[in-house]
Amino acid sequence: MRQSLTTWITLALLVSLTASAQNQQPVNRPGTVVTLPRDLEIQLALSSLPPHLRENATVYVLNPDKGFEVARAGTNGFSALVARTGDDAMRGPWQLTAYPDDILYPISWDQAGAKAQLRVFLDIAEMQAKGTPPQDLKRIIQQRYKTNVYKAPDRAGVSYMLSPILRTYVSPEQNDNVATSSIPHIMHYAPNVSSGEVGAATPTPEQLHYYSEHGHWPDTPYPFVILHGPHGYFIQFVGVMERQAIAKEYEAMLSQLCKIKEVWCLPN
Repeated sequence: MRQSLTTWITLALLVSLTASAQNQQPVNRPGTVVTLPRDLEIQLALSSLPPHLRENATVYVLNPDKGFEVARAGTNGFSALVARTGDDAMRGPWQLTAYPDDILYPISWDQAGAKAQLRVFLDIAEMQAKGTPPQDLKRIIQQRYKTNVYKAPDRAGVSYMLSPILRTYVSPEQNDNVATSSIPHIMHYAPNVSSGEVGAATPTPEQLHYYSEHGHWPDTPYPFVILHGPHGYFIQFVGVMERQAIAKEYEAMLSQLCKIKEVWCLPN
């Protein structure tokens, strides 16, 4: 009887300890940032750049408690990071009611872009880390755009987004619809330039539908302007064969991301 009682107490303690340990495991609740392994985050950030710029670029990684921090200081004037709440979330009249937990936005800039465009991403991450409610953050950022706190780049320049994966808003000026895609592209700064002024061919509804369904364009679209205003970009997509080569280069990275979060799996 005494042995049975001892066994029962031991089992009860084991169950209690197991439950306690399980309760202490980190839980990725909706709206919280799924932290990426540091090496993976750095690789993903650098994938936004062409190969010859990666080695000497500055790389930022996200500290959910503070915001972006420099993981590696570079020397070539280019900066790269993986945004988790991007500047496009600040666009349009729709309400940002919760911080997204699935946005994956590898992006890089030259020195002019790092001075002007990067600051927005750093401020967003810092305010989110401090606990600023999402609707307040969007209002603050939009107000800063209106009052020219965030100025346009002071010269012509380039932002690379050559990564094989992107998960963000499809038409942020209109709504908060999100898609996962493989659309490596290059963006040139086009402050206060309209699509009409540069003869841009805006994607057709059929192209946009195909993009939403398949995660890439049916062919290589002509350039067009996005994020109109002081921080606008003239966007040029790489060709189909180049896109496929980039995806092939990063097969292992894409597989790792897919295992972390299902929506980070590229559509077939």
